[in-house]
Amino acid sequence: MKRKVKKRNLQLNKERKGRGKKRGFGVAATFSITLFIILSLGIAGILLLKLFLQETEENQVFAEGDYAQETIHLFREDISEQLREDEVRKEETAPVPQPVSRYGEELSDADYMRANKIYSMEGSVKDKVTIGFIGDFLLDDEYAIMANLLRRGRTIENGISEAMLAQMREVDILVGNNEFPFTDRGTPTEGKAFTFRADTAAVSYLHDMGVDLAVLANNHIYDFGETGLLDTLDTLSAAEVPLVGAGRNIEEASAPVYFIVNDMKIAVVAATQIERLENPDTKGATENSAGVFRCLNPQKLYEVIARAKENSDFVIVYIHWGTENQTEIDWAQIEQAPRIAEAGADLIIGDHPHCLQGITYFGDTPAIYSMGNFWFNSKTVDTGMVRVTIGKEGLETFQFVPALQSGCRVDLVYGEEKERILSLMRELSPDVLIDEAGFVSKK
Repeated sequence: MKRKVKKRNLQLNKERKGRGKKRGFGVAATFSITLFIILSLGIAGILLLKLFLQETEENQVFAEGDYAQETIHLFREDISEQLREDEVRKEETAPVPQPVSRYGEELSDADYMRANKIYSMEGSVKDKVTIGFIGDFLLDDEYAIMANLLRRGRTIENGISEAMLAQMREVDILVGNNEFPFTDRGTPTEGKAFTFRADTAAVSYLHDMGVDLAVLANNHIYDFGETGLLDTLDTLSAAEVPLVGAGRNIEEASAPVYFIVNDMKIAVVAATQIERLENPDTKGATENSAGVFRCLNPQKLYEVIARAKENSDFVIVYIHWGTENQTEIDWAQIEQAPRIAEAGADLIIGDHPHCLQGITYFGDTPAIYSMGNFWFNSKTVDTGMVRVTIGKEGLETFQFVPALQSGCRVDLVYGEEKERILSLMRELSPDVLIDEAGFVSKK
């Protein structure tokens, strides 16, 4: 464009004398200054030039003839193009509006979240939450499971296969039964056949396993008394591992834990029936003393579930119940399971019997009566992981992932071994369908 202007100026210099010559020189000088301003000021300069051209045209400052009209036309085209480009850039760089979270007020108040045991998690799939559940695990180095791990090399891969760990780490939230206290203090419960504890440093294995929530509502968390339980609460807190099912008092022990993932709020309630005694070794929490959330008398459990339902989108109940080493469900499970569903539970996960038990439905609420041992002792036992997917409308999938504890290791199983364990679960679960991949549905 600069060459066009220069050529036109040379023609005008030849054709015009006197005032015309001076006028052409003045116009060119003014025009050059304006062009410099455009380059310096960008859009602001363009807008100023637009006003200048309008005034110039109206007052006929430019010389008469094709030169002025052509110049004005060319610059108007440039201005229009520049304006269009600027509008496109604005649209491309404008911030994308973010959806407003239903739980934005809670998420913005760290003190409220801490007081109400609310945790925010990143979801791996849009508008979904994936949650995994494992049964009993033990980190006591005086027992075979940890003694073998330490002998083999101390890393978690020496106790749980990489394929199994991949399943555990893949879910958004992994929940497991922490069947021991973290403590080096206290005294073992007198007269109890098996008492467990783990060194506080062993809490790092929970991170290695991918555990996001440690369930303490069981009959071994109190093996070294209140001292051992309080050390466990402090150890998990320091390691930033959420816990549920025990606490310094009944309010804390019975309180649900909440996870907010992809704008869905998931509640987890944990309680234990075991031991079924008036004066159990594992003490229930009271208003003034630490302990577990006991539910042999289940009324308070139902009340906690109902409140959790009011404050969340999906309620999970993880319960310690049943009879050890029995695949058949017992009277307390039969009595409480439907009532737990009626109270508002959307999913029921059971453990304690040290073996797998069946799966059923109460309305739309699936329940697995026992997850069995996961990584607990030297016995060879069938085990597995339950994996669920939750969407905006509720539970979408329920999958049982077969595994085997053998030689103090847990391994994901394939082929005939996988089908064998799935066949066992089908026998134990006459009310449901379980396909070859372990997905469960109502008959």
